[in-house]
Amino acid sequence: MIKKLVGFSIIGAVLLIAPLVWLLWQASAIHQPSEPVEVMISKGSSTIKIGRLLEEQGVIPSKLAFRFAARLKGVSAGLKSGLYRFEEPASINAVLDRLERGDVMRFQVTVPEGLRNDEIVALLVEKTGVKATVWQSEINKLLPDGAEGRLLPETYQYTKPLNASELLNAMVRAQQEVLAALTSDPVRQQQLRIAASIIEKETMLENERPLVSAVIRNRLKIGMPLQMDPTVIYGIWKTTGSFSGNIRKKDLAADTPWNSYTRKGLPPTPIGNPGAASLKAAAAPADVDYLYFVADGTGGHKFAATHEAHLDNVEQWIKIERKKNSGK
Repeated sequence: MIKKLVGFSIIGAVLLIAPLVWLLWQASAIHQPSEPVEVMISKGSSTIKIGRLLEEQGVIPSKLAFRFAARLKGVSAGLKSGLYRFEEPASINAVLDRLERGDVMRFQVTVPEGLRNDEIVALLVEKTGVKATVWQSEINKLLPDGAEGRLLPETYQYTKPLNASELLNAMVRAQQEVLAALTSDPVRQQQLRIAASIIEKETMLENERPLVSAVIRNRLKIGMPLQMDPTVIYGIWKTTGSFSGNIRKKDLAADTPWNSYTRKGLPPTPIGNPGAASLKAAAAPADVDYLYFVADGTGGHKFAATHEAHLDNVEQWIKIERKKNSGK
């Protein structure tokens, strides 16, 4: 009788232990997805739901072993949501480690310098697939009246599902960090934004930014209108909603709050979103007495301190343009 009881006990123990051994083996066995697969883990998903989804997508061989391993590791409540890509051979334990770390797919978007807010929204829609209404709504929440010029052009990383508010906040914080290193005065910071946005539109050359900044400073100092075409273009767009692409003589005379031909001083707002280099140049103009500059025909500009020298530079530019147009 005792022998029979012992026999039954051994069989029972085997029947009890065998599934556990199988689960442990499943959790540590290496599994290769049949093809690379991207899986979105929704926020608040249970281990049951995650395990089922991973099994359906061929990432793991057993949802039961997944739940068992999650409990054994004590990570059931600590799995991170997001978009994951699985393509390398891995065990269930390794998959759990990734989910616990939040090792999600990362994306990036590069915002070029000088774009207006609406142009940045269009870029973000194109690059991320998030609707324009979402981006515009978040800009309106984040910035008073959708204020222009407070987003720092840079390359930003994000994860999916994308949080538009977080990404825009990162752009605002990044600019504020640059400005904070230049001045703590909010009024001065806004002046730098405005001047830098003009510099951004006038030149793409690093060595010219402080020179354009000097022209702005020198003209403001003597009460001379800035007379810079990008301000005219922005004013036309701001008041009509569009711009033909060609600035005409009558456009220079069309008065708007941003037209620096018809009004002295800085425009009331930035005309775009300047990069860090232009902000720094706005804060540190070159020590020169230039009041004028004109294109030199090679992508740069010629600067002058007097109107006479400027006219000579203009004449040279006209000759270069005529030569180009004649094909000689």
